[in-house]
Amino acid sequence: MPGMRNAIAGRKAFHTPRKLLVEALNHQYAGTATTEAVQHNIQKLLSENTFTIVTAHQPAIFTGHLYFIYKILHTIKIAEHLKKEFPENDFVPVFWMGSEDADLDELGQIHLNGEKLVWHTTQTGAVGRMHTKGLEAIVQRIAGELSVLPFGKQLVQLITQCYVESPDIQTSTFRLINALFARFGLVVIIPDTAPLKRVMQQVFEDDLFNQTPSRIVQQTIDRLAAQQYKVQAQPRPVNLFYLKDQVRELIEVRNNQYEVRNTHIRFTPEQIRAELEAHPERFSPNVILRGLYQETILPNIAFVGGGGETAYWLELKALFDHYQTPFPVLVLRNSFLLVEEKWREKMEKLGFTPADFFQSEQQLLTRIVSRNKNGELKLKHELEAATQLYHALKNKTAAIDKSLLQHVEALQARTLKPLQELEKKLLRAEKKKYETEQRHIHLIKEALFPNNSLQERVENFMPYYAQYGEAFIDALYKHSKSLEQQFTILSAASSL
Repeated sequence: MPGMRNAIAGRKAFHTPRKLLVEALNHQYAGTATTEAVQHNIQKLLSENTFTIVTAHQPAIFTGHLYFIYKILHTIKIAEHLKKEFPENDFVPVFWMGSEDADLDELGQIHLNGEKLVWHTTQTGAVGRMHTKGLEAIVQRIAGELSVLPFGKQLVQLITQCYVESPDIQTSTFRLINALFARFGLVVIIPDTAPLKRVMQQVFEDDLFNQTPSRIVQQTIDRLAAQQYKVQAQPRPVNLFYLKDQVRELIEVRNNQYEVRNTHIRFTPEQIRAELEAHPERFSPNVILRGLYQETILPNIAFVGGGGETAYWLELKALFDHYQTPFPVLVLRNSFLLVEEKWREKMEKLGFTPADFFQSEQQLLTRIVSRNKNGELKLKHELEAATQLYHALKNKTAAIDKSLLQHVEALQARTLKPLQELEKKLLRAEKKKYETEQRHIHLIKEALFPNNSLQERVENFMPYYAQYGEAFIDALYKHSKSLEQQFTILSAASSL
């Protein structure tokens, strides 16, 4: 908690453009039905005693993976926890939407019950700005799969309103997050606006004309490399993209010209300075500058992210120091393993717990075979007897001629190795008798670790929401930790 206390003190000493921030949020939320909790939290941001807890993500269609949901609920829990610890202050959970990301291959797909659904569109540029045409086909596919579940029709109605009836992806994502989490007071910010980016104009100029951020971050990386740190984000000479219409491409300096990669767009130094002055919204920070933009705009004290996210933030500390911007407390997001009732029952019949399934299929099957045969397949006693025999032979040989010890050791190796191989063959032969158990283990492993990955990195929230409705979100919220670091296994039977 001292880290949070220090972060609050550092924030109080830093000027945050609170009025501008609230104006931008009010404009963004205009015409959107939200809760009083959200409205109050937005207005609280005008107070010097209000601070934010932030998580960030790109606008993956239909939220992408489960951890998208986990990050948000963790952020909400931390804000509530800090209010109890520091009652004289207020804390607002914020979702910062990375709507300018252009990686459609990553953001334009979801997995639904083991099948990958891909949004086929020819659009390019920032995903958040893309229109939603073509997503109705995926919505129909989701409806066909999930409408039969208890809350399936409610879910389909929600995603239809959010996606089919929205002009672009960032609006769709905003509406969906607001629908799911507004009751917790979560504030969503879409930072792709000219007024907010104008606050970063001097930093953007420094990046364009002096390449200061690149130099600072590279020095940090070089220093960390000496400590065996794996580089997460590599700076470029210019860490800005040019963002206009369906273009989001890196800006590169060549022959004293500013070229937008993969286009015919060119600027002289004078022209690009004028472009930045007139249209700051056309300049999009990459991973090196995104965090600085976030922390300049928001009165933030903590950032919740995954392992890769929090790791790359470590490269940015000196950059924050240079621009005299407070660096947030980094919190590793919560992780869950969701175990449905049918899988829990199968586990119990096999004599396992959910935690056991972090082992490999072969390890689990070996445990079943060994348990049922009560050790009959182990040649422990035989191996020990052979070892003792050769120990006695070594003693007798040494008393006669020590030069023969090497020969005895070779004989021991030739004896023990076949016995060890026989033990493995006995186990393999016995395993063949357990085809049913092996099949059940495989099915459970596939369900809990699809594509040999953590469930939260593959599956989407929708099947769970279609089955349990808001109770699914409530259960995750209830079991979300605040500042503790713990992987949580959640059983549907006991939690929903």
